[in-house]
Amino acid sequence: MAGAVGNLYLHPQIRRQNLKLHEYQSKQIFARYGIPIPSGDVATTPAEARAIAERLGKTVVIKSQVLVGGRGKAGGIKLAKTPAEAEAVAGQILGMDIKGLTVNKVLVDEAADIKSEIYLGAVLDRAARKIAIMASSEGGVEIEVVAAETPEKIITVHAHPFLGLPDYQARNLAYGIGLPKEHVSAFVKIAQGLFRAFVETDANLAEINPLIINGAGQLEAVDGKIVLDDSALFRHADLAELRDPQEEDESERQAREAGLSFINLDGEIGCMVNGAGLAMTTMDIVNLFGSSPANFLDIGGGAQADKVATALRIILSDERVNAVLINIFGGITRCDEVAKGLLEALAQLNTDVPFVVRLVGTNEEEGRQILAESEFDVTPATSLADAAQKAVAAAKKKGEAA
Repeated sequence: MAGAVGNLYLHPQIRRQNLKLHEYQSKQIFARYGIPIPSGDVATTPAEARAIAERLGKTVVIKSQVLVGGRGKAGGIKLAKTPAEAEAVAGQILGMDIKGLTVNKVLVDEAADIKSEIYLGAVLDRAARKIAIMASSEGGVEIEVVAAETPEKIITVHAHPFLGLPDYQARNLAYGIGLPKEHVSAFVKIAQGLFRAFVETDANLAEINPLIINGAGQLEAVDGKIVLDDSALFRHADLAELRDPQEEDESERQAREAGLSFINLDGEIGCMVNGAGLAMTTMDIVNLFGSSPANFLDIGGGAQADKVATALRIILSDERVNAVLINIFGGITRCDEVAKGLLEALAQLNTDVPFVVRLVGTNEEEGRQILAESEFDVTPATSLADAAQKAVAAAKKKGEAA
C-alpha cells in the first residue's frame, strides 16, 4: 500500500493534497530558522491594525491574508503612513472578497525600503530525488513567469535531504545570481535556513519572494509561502492546526475528519474503492469506457459500515455524480460490511443515482446476498471491466434523462 500511496499523486487526474499556509504563518516559520522578516503582527479588526501600527511607529503595509495570488492588484495590499490611516485601510481590506475568498485577517508589517529583489525557493525534485534550491535575480516576479521568459536567470542546486545544503552550494547560488559580495554570507545562512524549514516541516514548497536588500543593506524576507504535504501532517499537529477552513473543499474536509482518503475531481461517476492502487485503476478504466471519475476515494482497509455510509454521503453530495461505482477487493475490508454500509446510506439518503457494485474477496457471497435481498436497485458486476461499462451506461442514461 505504501508504494501505491507514494505514486498516487503521479496520476494525471489527481492533484497533490496540500496545506497552504498564509504569508504571516510562513514568515513566522521562517523566523524560527533564522531568516530575517519585517516586524509586524496580524489583525482581525481595524482597531487591532491601528494598535500594531502604533507599536511599530513607522509606515506600515497592510496585507490581506487570503490564499490566492493577485492580492495587490485586487486592492488587498496598501501602505499606511499613520496609525489612523492603518485603521482606515484595514477597515477597507477586512471583509473584501478576493477571488471568492473573504479577507478575515490582515498582516500589518513594517514597510520595507526595497533596493533590490531576489527569489529564493525550495521544492522537491522527484526525478533527481533531491531538494532543488532555486534562486533568481528576478525577485517579486512569479517564478513560473521567469522560467518561461528568462530561464537563464534561475540558478538551481540540488541538496541531499540528509546531508543538507553545504556552504559551497549556497555560495554558488549567490554568485550565480550576481549577488554583491558583501551579502553572500547572510544569503548563505538564509538559504540554509530555508532548506531546514522545508525539510523539517515536510513541505512541498517553501519560497521567499521577494527576498530583498533593504535600505540598511540587509537581506530581509518580505513575503513568503510554505505549502505542506497533507500526508505528513500526522507528524506536525501544531502545523495541522494552521489550516484555513476557506482553503479546503468541504467534501474533502468531511472525508479527512472521517479518516478517508478523498480528492474531488470533475467527472460524473463517483468511485468508492479500497486501496489507492485499485482506486487509480478504477479511475483509469472509467476513462477507458468513455466517462470520467468524480473523485478519488480510498476507504482503506477494514472499513466498517458506518465509514462506508459516510463515504457514500460525501460522494452523493456532488450534484455532478450520475452514477456510483463501488469496487471492493475484500481482504481486511469485508464485503458484507461494505454491503451493510451501502444499504445504511441508501436508507438515509433520498437519491435516484444508480449504483453498480463489484464485490470480490472476503465474505463476497454474503455481501452479494445482502444486496440482492435489499429493497434498493443495485446493479451487481462480475469484473472491473463489467462494473465500469455498467456504471458508464447508467450515468449516460441518467444524464440524458435529466
